[in-house]
Amino acid sequence: MNTKKALKILLGAVVGITAVLVISLISNISDDNASTAMNSWISTNLMWSYVLLILCGIIAVGFGLYQTFTDKEAAKGGLTTLVCAVVIFGISYLLASGKMPVFFGVQKFIDNGTLTLSVAKWADTMLIGTYILFGLTIVATVYSAVANSFK
Repeated sequence: MNTKKALKILLGAVVGITAVLVISLISNISDDNASTAMNSWISTNLMWSYVLLILCGIIAVGFGLYQTFTDKEAAKGGLTTLVCAVVIFGISYLLASGKMPVFFGVQKFIDNGTLTLSVAKWADTMLIGTYILFGLTIVATVYSAVANSFK
């Protein structure tokens, strides 16, 4: 049996199981929130969704790693991008302020513990990183336009 045929059979099985679960859930819907049958079908459908989500994540990461290790040029490009991202956000973290922000209503967030020094530092880091990336985008766009006009 070839791979395509096996994948079609597997896809059919997944779709079949999903259809049976959804039809069973729909047939057991009731207005009674304490209905054990409805709650068990909801739980079953949620668990099936979690299983599918985890499997899809594993497959996506697995194929990405496989592609990276089998194609050396793709690996170089991916590692270059990763190093650039780390450098940009490292610079952003160094430039971020460690102070609490001052704006109207901030005391409420400080009092309930939502806003801490660490949260403020990381928020500032992400904002500065976004500004750097936005600036680099503008520079690349202008450079591209100027370079194309001289060609």
